[in-house]
Amino acid sequence: MPQAQIQPAAAGTTPPAIVESDDPLLALILQSLDDDQAQDLVTIDLEGKSSIADYMVIASGRSTRQVAAMAQKLGERLKQGGFGGPRIEGLPAADWVLVDAGGVIVHLFRPEVRSFYNLERMWGFDGPSGAA
Repeated sequence: MPQAQIQPAAAGTTPPAIVESDDPLLALILQSLDDDQAQDLVTIDLEGKSSIADYMVIASGRSTRQVAAMAQKLGERLKQGGFGGPRIEGLPAADWVLVDAGGVIVHLFRPEVRSFYNLERMWGFDGPSGAA
């Protein structure tokens, strides 16, 4: 599996998150979300935890409009990058949009919805702000 750069966590904060990667798919996704001002970006390495993907990326948008725009832009960038068309679910409501890019599963949330479902905790990662 490609090497990923890990961002060190400060004392008393959450575990480290992957912020850069040698994996071209993950790198494109992280760059796209960063370009679109995604908030609280977390990348979880799923190796040894799941066979559905290599990584899970979780991020928040400030509104349903931003969440939908980030998902649509990500889909376009993945196609342009030669990764094919991802499966995108949840666009009509855009409270929680899932982008299945094959090796990377991306969850985009409004902050309230993200807090409610708390996927970081489910996958053994306490999240960007330690939210319960």
